[in-house]
Amino acid sequence: MDKGVERGQSFLDDNASRMLDGYDEGFTPEGGAWVRAVVVPEPWGDPQPIPSALLPVKPFDVALLPATLAPWVADIAERMQCPVDFPAVGAMVAASSVIGRKAVIAPQRFDNWHVVPNLWGAIVGRPGCMKSPALAAALLPLDRLAAIAADRHKEALRDFEIRAKLEGMAGKEAEKRAHSLVAKGDLAAAERLLIDAADTEGEGKPALRRYKVNDATMEALGEILIDNPWGTLAYRDELSGLLRSLDKEGQEGARAFYLQGYDGNQGYTSDRILRGKNRHIDAVCLALLGGIQPGRLQAYIRDAVSGGAGDDGLLQRFGLLVWPDVDREWRRVDRCPDTEAKHQAFETFQKLDALAPGVDSDGKEVPAVYRFTDDAQVLFYEWRAGLETGLRSDDHHPAMESHLAKYRKLVPALALVCALADGKAVVEYTDLMRALSWAEYLQTHAARAYAAGTRPETDGATALLAKIRAGAVADGFKPADVYLKGWSYLSTPEAVKSAAQMLCDLGHLRLVEKRQGAGTVGGRPSVAYQINPATLAKG
Repeated sequence: MDKGVERGQSFLDDNASRMLDGYDEGFTPEGGAWVRAVVVPEPWGDPQPIPSALLPVKPFDVALLPATLAPWVADIAERMQCPVDFPAVGAMVAASSVIGRKAVIAPQRFDNWHVVPNLWGAIVGRPGCMKSPALAAALLPLDRLAAIAADRHKEALRDFEIRAKLEGMAGKEAEKRAHSLVAKGDLAAAERLLIDAADTEGEGKPALRRYKVNDATMEALGEILIDNPWGTLAYRDELSGLLRSLDKEGQEGARAFYLQGYDGNQGYTSDRILRGKNRHIDAVCLALLGGIQPGRLQAYIRDAVSGGAGDDGLLQRFGLLVWPDVDREWRRVDRCPDTEAKHQAFETFQKLDALAPGVDSDGKEVPAVYRFTDDAQVLFYEWRAGLETGLRSDDHHPAMESHLAKYRKLVPALALVCALADGKAVVEYTDLMRALSWAEYLQTHAARAYAAGTRPETDGATALLAKIRAGAVADGFKPADVYLKGWSYLSTPEAVKSAAQMLCDLGHLRLVEKRQGAGTVGGRPSVAYQINPATLAKG
């Protein structure tokens, strides 16, 4: 071996550890010997804070609500010290569920396209930010309507049972008379007598009006919708449980059921047993409402956009998806509810409940069709043109694009709910303007949700920085030192590298490539990260 090469190898062996930290990768022959060029690292700068993962959102304006509901919603939010967005979404979804498919809107003047105004809403917030109490308050009118319906059903059921007993007695008497007729040889008369008795028996059993359903299976919902053909509200205090359950293998039927429930006008035939036999539901109409925590929503979005079971537009149907900023300042509010506003709101729900469906030429009940006024119709055409052009621009993430596509239904549905809540027979320009303002507001909240779910590196960087400052990660760490711990947002090599890269960009870390094998020149490099001392000092 050449003496120079020997000296170079010896240099490598003796100074391997130093070279990994402070020397470059190459050697230069100089005077017959190999000389290592020393690399002086760039001085550390001041580390920058991690930018918020949350995009800004528009605050809610109570003027977006129907005039009959706005004071009541504002009162709930003030007394509970919660974002007004929470009870506002609850109130709009609740109102839409009472309307159901009794009333639909024809968004175009001549087309037969009809929109059922059932809305899906989800409020996003951390535990303790009053999600559940706010929704419970917004749903109180439904609870009152349900209590009234239960009392009426009890009385009707009592009358039915009395009538059924009388019919049963009449049936037994008919059997006796039929025996006599058979004995006389008049079989035709006996048959007519028994048929008449059977036709009247059990007719007219009253159905219980269901305004709200909690945590029901698809089969149970199907049973309820048979008795409530105009629709109902499915309410889940925590939506993530429902969403995850619908992702599971074997739940394809339930998932399809909910997807059709959003349309509100699609029939559904179940292969499973309903009331002892297979049943067809003429139209599955479901409004859907619940709360969800930010982390669970982000995880679900990440899974959905990566081709999981949720990649079928189910999440995008939650048009009233809101993720508001929570006011950091709390003030004590201890006063009685606004009785007048509360009374007005309940009267509004009663009127919506009393809406009559239409009747077709055969006398069958069908949804009543509402339309825009002339000026509102022009405004809708203009807005629709802008929406469709935007959807074809490729300016949005595919998940966001799918979400915005559902605004074709959302906007006319919101306009109809606003009009009917304010007691109108047509959908006016002001109603559509409210709906368009809703859409503008909701788009910012949807953008926040999908951005937070499709850019997980921010969560990972935040988690990694917290571990570094807590002393759980040592200087010069490798990705494996982190992902093998199984920490949230940092459980894969890709997640750790993505998070570390963001911290490098912000000056918290510095990437160092080390050669595996101290005495090898061309060994495979391994990645490690040095920590800015200022980052540790700020911890």
